[in-house]
Amino acid sequence: MTDDRKEFGARVEDLAAQFLEKNGYEILERNYRVGHKEIDIIARDATTVVFVEVKAARQMRFGHPSERVTKRQRANIIAAAQQYVISNMLEGYDFRLDVISFFPKKGGGYTMEHTVGAFMA
Repeated sequence: MTDDRKEFGARVEDLAAQFLEKNGYEILERNYRVGHKEIDIIARDATTVVFVEVKAARQMRFGHPSERVTKRQRANIIAAAQQYVISNMLEGYDFRLDVISFFPKKGGGYTMEHTVGAFMA
């Protein structure tokens, strides 16, 4: 991955975390890793722990960013989320898997979209 792509990815993850915080979420973890599996953001919204995948696209020719969370990525996110729940002995919480997407808008800039409950475990 080029430095430019890494910087772009880090920038949109920062924006996603800021959006969540502004909307009352508490950020619990960023870039949580279990082996090669990663969750971009883990947040809490009242009694719900939310595992967030952040996806960004500089162009739309490959479809909407949220549609590009592959079956394998979903399985990895779910496995990492299960490990997080076990490691942190989380009881009494609901759990949710969301996607925050960034994609170009006409005229420049990016649109951010938060898909709540984007996929199921």
